[in-house]
Amino acid sequence: MTTDNMIARAAEVLRVESRGIEGVVDRLDERFVAAVERILATPGRIVVSGIGKSGLVARKIASTLASTGTPALFLHPAEGAHGDVGMLVRGDLLLAVSKSGESVELAGLMPAVKRLEIPVIVLTGEPDSTLGRHADVVLDAGVDVEACPHDLAPTASTTAALALGDALAIVLLEQRGFGAEDFARLHPGGHLGRRLLWRVSDAMVSDPDELAVLGPEAALAEGMKQIAHRRGTLAVVDETRRVIGVLTAGDLTRFADSRPDFLEHPVVDAMNPSPHLIAADALAVEAVHAMEKHGVMALPVVNGNAELVGIVHLHDLLRQGVA
Repeated sequence: MTTDNMIARAAEVLRVESRGIEGVVDRLDERFVAAVERILATPGRIVVSGIGKSGLVARKIASTLASTGTPALFLHPAEGAHGDVGMLVRGDLLLAVSKSGESVELAGLMPAVKRLEIPVIVLTGEPDSTLGRHADVVLDAGVDVEACPHDLAPTASTTAALALGDALAIVLLEQRGFGAEDFARLHPGGHLGRRLLWRVSDAMVSDPDELAVLGPEAALAEGMKQIAHRRGTLAVVDETRRVIGVLTAGDLTRFADSRPDFLEHPVVDAMNPSPHLIAADALAVEAVHAMEKHGVMALPVVNGNAELVGIVHLHDLLRQGVA
C-alpha cells in the first residue's frame, strides 16, 4: 500500500466506527432511561462482566463507573464459574456486555443471578439474543458492519459498546450530582490528583517577607522596588486589607511612558483598579484557568472577607504540576 492508500484506509476505519456510534445514538430510547433508573436504585455494586474483546470493554466500563460515583467492579465470567461468582450478592446489579448476546460464559452466571434476584442489564449488538431475553433491560449497541475488511474482528462494535458505556456513566454522574470535588477524592494520585485536589492556598505566596503589597498612597518608587524584587505583581490594599487594585510591570511601564514625572505619583495613579481575584479555597486549577482567560501571570488571593491573604503565581502552579 502506498502512503496515500494507508491514510485513506485509516480514514475509512474511523468513518465506519463513527457511523457505528451514530447508529447507537439513533436507537437511544426509554430503555436507556430504564437502565439509568435501575442503576440509581441499586443499593449494592454494579458488577460488569464480559468475555474476550467485550470483556475488555466491560473492564473499562466498570472502571469509568467506579471513578464517576457509581460503585462498580469487573467479574470475569469464566472465573465466575470457578468461585468468583461469590462476588455477586443480593442488592447488586449485573451489567453484561456481549456483542452476540450468546456468550456461554455469561449465560453460566445466570443461575446465581436469578437465585439472588439480581437485576440484569445486557449491553449487546443482538437484543433478541439469549442474554437479551434474560435481561431486565437491553441496551442496543449493534453496528451494521465492522471496520475489519472481513467483517469479523470486533472494531466498530467494541467502539460503539464503549461509547454507550461512557454515555451511561456520564448520565449517572450528572444524575448523582457528582462534581469536581467528588472526582478529586477518587483520583488523589499523580498529575490528575494535583490538578483536582490542590487549592490556591497550597500554592500561593503568603510570607510577609515575600508578599508584594502596598497601600494606595504609597510612593510609586516603592512599588517599583517590590515589583522588581517580589515577582512582578503587587497587590494594592485599603486600610482593611481589602484588595482595591494591582500593579504589574506592564502597568508601571504604560504609566511611565505617559508620565515623565511618574516617580512623583502614588501607587493608586498607576494601578489597575479592576483586579481579578481568586479565593484561597478555590481549586488551584481554577486559578490557572482565570490567568489564561485574563492574560495575567498572578492573582491576588482573598479570604471570605475579601481580605488579601496571598498572591498565587502561574510559575508556581506550573512547577507543582497543577497546570
